[in-house]
Amino acid sequence: MIELVIDSIRVGLRHYRRVVVLKEKDADRYLPIWIGADVADAIAFRLQDVTVSRPQTHDLMGELVSELGGRIVSVIVNDLKQDTFFSQILIERDGETIEIDSRPSDAIALAVRANVPIFVSPEVIERAGVLLDEDGQPIEGAGGEVQTPATAEELEKLSAFRDFVSGLDLDDLGSLTE
Repeated sequence: MIELVIDSIRVGLRHYRRVVVLKEKDADRYLPIWIGADVADAIAFRLQDVTVSRPQTHDLMGELVSELGGRIVSVIVNDLKQDTFFSQILIERDGETIEIDSRPSDAIALAVRANVPIFVSPEVIERAGVLLDEDGQPIEGAGGEVQTPATAEELEKLSAFRDFVSGLDLDDLGSLTE
């Protein structure tokens, strides 16, 4: 598994969709994942130490795990199928590891609350990881070691993502506010 850190949370200028940009801890490859506005806010609030008057859903989930004798130990972005990321939350309880399927956005929101590492499987980062040039623009074909030409169907599926990435304001990459 490859450890990731949260690099930033962005808003696409064309569609106003949110993306959490994860970065390999020891490399310059990024993993952008589209997320909902509510979870983007939940992640950003925690990273910026914003307090709210009532617990948010992810606070409640973390508290439930704790009260039931568990401890969140890590989260893993473990699969990518039909343009959808999948993840697991690893919980330790009574010496046993429990794996809970989760949306990556919810897993990341829990990870920042529990202060635990975020991992990605090598297969997922090879398929969906992005290298950026000196201007902060994606380098075509930079995800994995061996590149095969994309089919017309794959290019069509990626067009929405390509439009989204091209609409991002990457001038302040690394900033969590925007």
